[in-house]
Amino acid sequence: MKLDELTKEFIKLYGQSGEEIFTFFAPGRVNLIGEHTDYNNGYVLPCAISFGTYLLARKNNGNTLRLSTSNFEYSADISLAELSNKHEEQWVNYPLGVIQQFYKRGKAIGGLDLYFSGNIPAGAGLSSSASIELVTAVALNELYECGFDMPELIDLSREAEHEFIGVQCGIMDQFIVGKGRRDAALFLNCATRKFVHVPFAKGKYRLLIADTKKIRKLSDSKYNERVAECQQGLRIIQKTRHISSLGELSLETFHEIEHIIEDPVIRKRLKHVVSENRRVLDAVKALMNNKFEEFGKLMNLSHDSLRDDYEVTGFELDTMVEISRKQQGVLGSRMTGAGFGGCTVSLVESDSIENFIKNVEAEYLDKTGLKPEFYLPEIVGGAGKVSSS
Repeated sequence: MKLDELTKEFIKLYGQSGEEIFTFFAPGRVNLIGEHTDYNNGYVLPCAISFGTYLLARKNNGNTLRLSTSNFEYSADISLAELSNKHEEQWVNYPLGVIQQFYKRGKAIGGLDLYFSGNIPAGAGLSSSASIELVTAVALNELYECGFDMPELIDLSREAEHEFIGVQCGIMDQFIVGKGRRDAALFLNCATRKFVHVPFAKGKYRLLIADTKKIRKLSDSKYNERVAECQQGLRIIQKTRHISSLGELSLETFHEIEHIIEDPVIRKRLKHVVSENRRVLDAVKALMNNKFEEFGKLMNLSHDSLRDDYEVTGFELDTMVEISRKQQGVLGSRMTGAGFGGCTVSLVESDSIENFIKNVEAEYLDKTGLKPEFYLPEIVGGAGKVSSS
């Protein structure tokens, strides 16, 4: 939907008023490598994508928060006195959680008319939640002149997900949605917040996202269970090593001491985290030196580790990856996001994309009964104000 059409829909929903309508956008993200390392204070390498969330926002000079979206029929009129109440419609809780974080920081948010429109498939693992959180945070910051910088908006958005949604996510999703740069991936140390933008302009190779149509919700998945397993493993390691997170543990040191972890499941979880951290470092070097074949191999190794050691893939993701890797012009393919469903990302020669989509769609449908969707994203910048209407 074009911006002028969104504006017309906004006025149809909320009517005309003397207040100005502002438009904001926050991208989604695809993680190229570095999965389930962020909440272990490790390394990640995501990029912001052109699929994201638009938000049209206007003060309504009342005591009501009015929320609607082009994506679902459900809308809500919520008294400012009742913002702490969760709603059955999950999408509403993301902006509510962000607004609560503004209140916690002493910022008085008044009545608002909010109209969201996103083209990130829900439950696909492309971070629609962080996109909604950041677009809300940027809008509130602008409309009420709160003066928060982007790192503060990133932090409060993550805290909204922790405290209101109940998902103990790391910082990666909110960080890339807020700090993305056009034609670049973001190499982030989740412990220190230090980051470097790594060039990734489209050329001979493109990123191709495939939605398996296996939907999952993080709050209903084993995501938090994986977080707890890593914390359990960390406590065991801390008996022999002075570390505060698994992100500090080198692959060599892990191999020296892995025998002290008696539980084979916990040992496998830690093996993935530590080896994935190394793969991110190797992947950054490969991209910096235009070694795309090496980068593709690391993508494959990442998925195999997520499948075998972290056990967060599943039949649909594994089937999609297996089919994708067989196609001509594919250098690598892996699941992206938290797993348990959602999307894969593949590195594909530009000239092979049309055949890739045709072949993968047919075989995947035959094997799973699900019709996948494919996305060829642009790599874009982070959340911000688009225009005023």
